[in-house]
Amino acid sequence: MSEKPLPEKAGGKSHAKTGASKLRILIAKPGLDGHDRGAKVVARALSDAGYEVIYTGLHQTPEMIAATAVQEAVDAVGLSIMSGAHMTLFPAVMAELTKRDAGDVIIFGGGIIPEDDEKELREHGVRAIFKPGASTHEIVDFIETVVRPHAEASRLS
Repeated sequence: MSEKPLPEKAGGKSHAKTGASKLRILIAKPGLDGHDRGAKVVARALSDAGYEVIYTGLHQTPEMIAATAVQEAVDAVGLSIMSGAHMTLFPAVMAELTKRDAGDVIIFGGGIIPEDDEKELREHGVRAIFKPGASTHEIVDFIETVVRPHAEASRLS
């Protein structure tokens, strides 16, 4: 990748808002997909940007992802799916979160997802899809503009 790296933390400051609560982001690889490089790059970039990141590793079931999200009290779940099973796995993870009274957790993801499928996933509540070539800066911007306001509003209620 020719992407410019995120700025290093300096003097205890990070790319995340100073003084704000530290957001917790779960990055998960559901299903049998063994391609985890992108998920690891995103997890590292979010960690470097000042977020607390939980990476589940490979071959997670929707039940395992939802259980981890609840146990870790995350603000968002990012799913990395390269296997083509996105139309099954996104809804399954969302259903498992709802079963655990965590249906308000923001879901985003990445992978090779056709435009028609992306539109349908977004209609069902997936907040963002980052396709190959998306920059880590785009993902951080999404976290700051969508996840942070939602998390802060949730903490106030």
